[in-house]
Amino acid sequence: MANLPPSSTRTIPDVSNIPRHIAVIMDGNGRWAKQRFMPRVAGHQRGVEALREVVKACRDLGVEYLTVFAFSSENWRRPAEEVSFLMTLFLKMLEREVAKLHQNNIRLRIIGDRSPFDDKLKTSMDEAEKLTANNTALTLTIAANYGGRWDAMHAMRTMLKEHPELAQTFTEEDMRPYLSMCDVPEPDLFIRTGGEQRISNFMLWQLAYTELYFTEILWPAFGRKELETAIAWYQKRERRFGRTSEQLLGEQPQGKNHA
Repeated sequence: MANLPPSSTRTIPDVSNIPRHIAVIMDGNGRWAKQRFMPRVAGHQRGVEALREVVKACRDLGVEYLTVFAFSSENWRRPAEEVSFLMTLFLKMLEREVAKLHQNNIRLRIIGDRSPFDDKLKTSMDEAEKLTANNTALTLTIAANYGGRWDAMHAMRTMLKEHPELAQTFTEEDMRPYLSMCDVPEPDLFIRTGGEQRISNFMLWQLAYTELYFTEILWPAFGRKELETAIAWYQKRERRFGRTSEQLLGEQPQGKNHA
């Protein structure tokens, strides 16, 4: 695949004041509900509303890509009734929200292993992606049954199946086109709500030089104001990509920041 965005470990990406790509782990739905003596599922429902608000804010602010972790490959370990509810909620969200995304020129992508999902959900995923494929205002990517290690292993297996001659000699450039997010810039800013400070197997390859922002705010309470706070924090970061601060001082390009 030609013309892939630059790899942060191979070249120095452009840095802008507003992050081009934001990745989010939407954590804290269950705890938000528990604090209010509500069932966990109520937290997940409110979490959908928070996502709607953040999507709109990203579009308004000029963020080009928003990737959210909806369901990890490890979330199957949760109670069966909660997993079932999450699958139903995902299907309802697709049926209810995709038309609105399309009206607002937002492209929807879904990454992860779809094989465990039922046919109705897989069909809804395909239809949503086809409907919004040509939209340009924002790309919203939902990671569902996704894991960073799965992504790397799947990419490697697919590459070697197509190019067995690379088994002993392949490079990062050979493997990159087979990763789930190969055609978009690596995230500039990673946000995790809910107080945990780990990346939990999310986009392990792509987060190599991403700025990591952790907040105690639970996801259902996260909105535009909290997003703007995270972006303001990002704007103060010095993004060196292996260089020194002194090197950055000598090359302040017009219109760029080096947060």
